[in-house]
Amino acid sequence: MTTTTLAVLVPLLPFLGSAAGLLLGRTAPGLVRPLAVLPTLAAAVLAVLVAARQGGGRAIDAATQLTPTGSVPIDLALYIDGFAALVAVLVGVVATCVQIYSTGYLREDPRYPSYAALVSLFTSAMLLVVYSGDLMVLLVGWEIMGICSYFLVGHYWETPEARSASLKAFLVTKLGDVPFLIGLFALATDAGTFQITGVLGAVASGGLDHPTLIALLLLAGVAGKSAQFPLHTWLPDAMAGPTPVSALIHAATMVAAGIYFTARLLPVFAASAAAMTVLAVMAAITMVGSALAALAQDDIKRVLAYSTIGQLGYMAGALAVGDRGAAVFHLLSHAAFKALLFLAAGVVIHAAGTNSLTAMSRMSGLAKRIPDAYWTMTVALLALAAIPPFAGFFSKEAVLVAAEHTALGERDVAPAGAGWTVLVAGLLTALLTAAYALRLWLRTFRGRGPEAPDHGRQPIAMTSVLWVLAIPSLGFGLTVTYLDDWFDGHALTPTLTTAVLGTGLAAAGAVITYAVWRTLTARTPAPVPVPHVAHPDAEAGRVEAEALHLPHPAEDPADPGRALLGPLHRPAAAGFHLDAVYRTAFVRPVLAAASLVRFLDREVVDTYVQAAGNGAKGLGWLVRRAQTGNVQTYLSALLAGSVVLAIVAVALANAVAGA
Repeated sequence: MTTTTLAVLVPLLPFLGSAAGLLLGRTAPGLVRPLAVLPTLAAAVLAVLVAARQGGGRAIDAATQLTPTGSVPIDLALYIDGFAALVAVLVGVVATCVQIYSTGYLREDPRYPSYAALVSLFTSAMLLVVYSGDLMVLLVGWEIMGICSYFLVGHYWETPEARSASLKAFLVTKLGDVPFLIGLFALATDAGTFQITGVLGAVASGGLDHPTLIALLLLAGVAGKSAQFPLHTWLPDAMAGPTPVSALIHAATMVAAGIYFTARLLPVFAASAAAMTVLAVMAAITMVGSALAALAQDDIKRVLAYSTIGQLGYMAGALAVGDRGAAVFHLLSHAAFKALLFLAAGVVIHAAGTNSLTAMSRMSGLAKRIPDAYWTMTVALLALAAIPPFAGFFSKEAVLVAAEHTALGERDVAPAGAGWTVLVAGLLTALLTAAYALRLWLRTFRGRGPEAPDHGRQPIAMTSVLWVLAIPSLGFGLTVTYLDDWFDGHALTPTLTTAVLGTGLAAAGAVITYAVWRTLTARTPAPVPVPHVAHPDAEAGRVEAEALHLPHPAEDPADPGRALLGPLHRPAAAGFHLDAVYRTAFVRPVLAAASLVRFLDREVVDTYVQAAGNGAKGLGWLVRRAQTGNVQTYLSALLAGSVVLAIVAVALANAVAGA
């Protein structure tokens, strides 16, 4: 079987599994789990075979015309270089882990068949984005992921949080997709093709007439899809969906799509120094702001969500300094440990037995009860904090090295100012990341909240996946010296300067956080244990938590984040009130305009329409009154009319004669 055929099967198999799952989910429930896991697993295996055959060498390029358009053609095209081959393997592996994990996590969920089918469709759409060599076909996968995220984030649609989160995710990402679509059309108009190879060729020959405009329009879509400032606000709220969905979105699909798209078309962005500067500033604000927000969150999943935003900021920063190898390397590394973090958090939630205990201030006694999650989450947090030799250290260092080279003028792909911006923000974020990572670990596994009842050993489908993902979280970075051919042929090894600075700041952040935590816990008495009965639904759990008089997260005296942030804690916990700014700047004016339009429609337009209707109705009433059905009446009216006409005729004749 040719490599092209194998590549076509990679996105096709999960799609077929999704269609079969939707059709057979209710009539043949025994087939739901095999249809969820096996096609995705097969796609992952085929992606590995495609990567082995591609080998980091010459890109696989094949195309056939989809349909005549009369202008710019649209092709069914494959373009698989080293980046695409590796990212497809990543998507397949993480999606398979999520599907296996979900068989245990959602084993009692009555809507599991539709959930599993949507996860398969989500996976297929991302694989289409990864392998597609035509921008219009890529857009199809891009938009399918958007609608899948809407349904999956809103899986628990009974709760208002899930409903509002799914709608917010859909609308905010669409806000970026509108200029993104315009940018794609403008790019194809300048390049004369939607094919990626043709676009890159046009850029190389200087064929783009409006590079800055195109790049900025495309960046709007990237900011929405990959949760970059200022369109990142949907991602923390998306935690209302099932935890395995969070792992899929944060590690392998959706948010990875924007970074991957920018890496694939990096020469388009690099053609504009202004666009690279905007991307650098956007990445810097995203990194630092999200790290501060993560340090103030009490919900474990929201900490991880803001962590994802910050790590995506690192990737965007690498792209802003013109190093797509560093960006994709961190994308791959981050996918492993972030999927592990979310799935381990799911084990924590599953062990607590209620959604109300995602708050770290209400956790205790978990390290001994769920050792698999404890040890694997420790590995993932060390990778997140970029502690050597874990995977995050090598990939984060690749970003800092790229920024350093640009800042010192050793690379001229981007302005030196962009390099300094990314470098300083990246180092500051390294300190903050270690701080909130250790805070999460301490408050989750060393917390002193009321202990939830022991719900027994977690399903093997959940715990086994954690250990599988722990392997790349620990060792993937060590393979960097063997992957040069896959990353444009240049080395991604750390340098002494950035390694010392980055690791030193991370260690400082961890030490300070630990010292503050020890001081606070020594001063704060442990809460009195209270009998606890877990509830399966979030609303009952919330009422239960309030009945126990548990501390409010913002008032927890043993929280090191509160002490470290000081007056910044409240605004950081609220995401720096960016949602309130949007509500004031956009939502309220739109609602006011809608109210005005409704008033004009009802009081002005409807008034004229109703008056016209009432006039016609009155005239009809008069005519109807004249239609009596009495022949004598009609003859009398005819005679009277004739007399009136005769009188009028005589009067007119006399008037004419007198004149």
